[in-house]
Formats: sequence, structure tokens, C-alpha cells
Amino acid sequence: MARSRASGSKVQSLVKGAGMQRPLRYSINVTLDGCCHHEAGLPPDEESMSYWTAEMQRADALLFGRVTYQMMESAWRRPATGVWPDWMDGWEVPFAEAIDGAKKYVVSSTLSGADWNAELVRGDVGRAVQQLKQEPGEGLWVGGVTLPLALADLGLIDEYEFVVQPVLAGRGPTLLAGLRERIQLELVDRREFRSGAVALRYRSGGVSS
Repeated sequence: MARSRASGSKVQSLVKGAGMQRPLRYSINVTLDGCCHHEAGLPPDEESMSYWTAEMQRADALLFGRVTYQMMESAWRRPATGVWPDWMDGWEVPFAEAIDGAKKYVVSSTLSGADWNAELVRGDVGRAVQQLKQEPGEGLWVGGVTLPLALADLGLIDEYEFVVQPVLAGRGPTLLAGLRERIQLELVDRREFRSGAVALRYRSGGVSS
């Protein structure tokens, strides 16, 4: 634990000395009782998919852990024929095209390679992500559960966006479970959906004792 805290402090010191840099945004669906399993909330609809399409389009690149990368690839990679499958509704296509064409970075120590417009990230993930943040652009986006927890512990996430679903799951993985320190957040945007879901966007104020 002491080693991890020291690593986090080192990365945060790099952040403070880096000056202006593109922000790292974390977005995820979460139920009212904190479950972040991807099937726990409401099924996607045209309004929610339009929202997530915009999130993909405003990111210079996407960051995934291995599990999330493989799950997204299996669902949203364009078929070799170039034609989207019949099961996909027309309002899902813009999201599919946005995520399919996006630049991706995959954090994994087990994958031997990654395609789908993706590069592997190995070694010190904190230092690697900090280097990505220092490159020019509008922002980075991270999804999933395990990788965002590690990046939050390192103080590398600048914005948190939770699309809160009007559902009580009663089970499943909970959002950022195991976070070592409390992180103070500032609400900067709020949007309500017809489904009853609410998107809440927060700016990180850093670790709070």
C-alpha cells in the first residue's frame, strides 16, 4: 500500500508541473445503488445513444483495460463486409461509427497485440497516461471499471461523468469500489433524459482528507 501511495504522489507531482494539458474524462452508467455492471441499467435508446455518441466524438482517444476493450470490440467493430449487422437499429449506427473509428489505447500485460485502431500500453500506466495527457488535443476518455479505479487513485482523472439510471440493481460491482482516498468533486453540468436517467458531470477537486 505504501508503495502504491508513493507512486500516486509521484504522478500527481508530474501533473502539477505539467501546465496545461488535455483532460482525462471518465464516463459510466451507474444505478441508483451504485452498481456499474454494463447490463444493470436501462437498455439503450435513441436519446442515450446520441449522448454517448457525442462523448466518443469529443475525445481524441479512448483508454480501455483489456476486458472493456474486448467487450467493446466484439459489439462495435465494423464487420469485414463494411456493413453493419441487421440487429443494429439505425440510431445505433452513429455510435458504432464513432467508437469504431476512434483512436484507442489498451492497458494490458497479457495481450500480445491490439488492432481496431489501437495501441497497447504496458509498464507504468500512470506515467504512460500522463504522457498521453501532455500531447496536444481536446481530451481523453476512459471507460470500464478496473482501469478508471487505478487512474483515480493516481489523481489522473479530471472529469467524472455518471449517467445515473433509475434502477436499483441490488447486486453487482459498485462504482470505484476500493478507492483509497476520498475525492472531492464539483458539479459542472446536469442533464435529464426522458427515461428518467440523469447525467451528472463533475470536475475533480483532488484528494480530500
